[in-house]
Amino acid sequence: MAIMLDVTSANPATMFASILIFLIIIGFVISMHEAAHAFAANRLGDPTARLLGRMSLNPASHIDPIGTILLPLILLIMHAPVFGWAKPTPINPFNFQYPRRDTAIVAFAGPASNFLLAIFLSLIFRLAPVTIASSFLLNFIVINLILGIFNLIPIPPLDGFKILVGVLPKEAAAQVSLLESYGPILLLVVLLLLLPILSPIIFLVLNLLLGILTGVTI
Repeated sequence: MAIMLDVTSANPATMFASILIFLIIIGFVISMHEAAHAFAANRLGDPTARLLGRMSLNPASHIDPIGTILLPLILLIMHAPVFGWAKPTPINPFNFQYPRRDTAIVAFAGPASNFLLAIFLSLIFRLAPVTIASSFLLNFIVINLILGIFNLIPIPPLDGFKILVGVLPKEAAAQVSLLESYGPILLLVVLLLLLPILSPIIFLVLNLLLGILTGVTI
């Protein structure tokens, strides 16, 4: 079964409906991701994000016009793996009892929320009768998995980089952390130069997880 978001349809109504469905899904998924960061940080002793209203599923609290809307739409039209970002969830590591470890836990909470939501939706997908809603559920699951996978890549400013810094020995973590100031440049290099290489790997992992969870691939 393929993703049923037809943004290249000649039918304007179909194209509009597909884009609207996509924006609803991506808005909720990214809101869940960022709210999970805020929730984990608050549980570990840092209320910064909560006090700024970021522990919320309201997309307006998290949306970045480029990373949440424009880039995912372009990737969707190009039939590339869909990923994006929201406004970074602010944290103050000095509020944590164990700053490096707890920062890594907060970073992992984002992708973990995507995977947990994908698992929950997969149960509904398997148990519910096949209807037009099945395509919507499958799109929801796929986007959650792609965002979860992509954000685990250990390149700044992605969550995977913060997780890597948290699990490395202290000396190695200090050296690797120097790359964080080059985060936007490194991410741009990935997007422009390495995406053709990473896309097959992301799709391979995606189909492996999708097959396990739903019994179908794309």
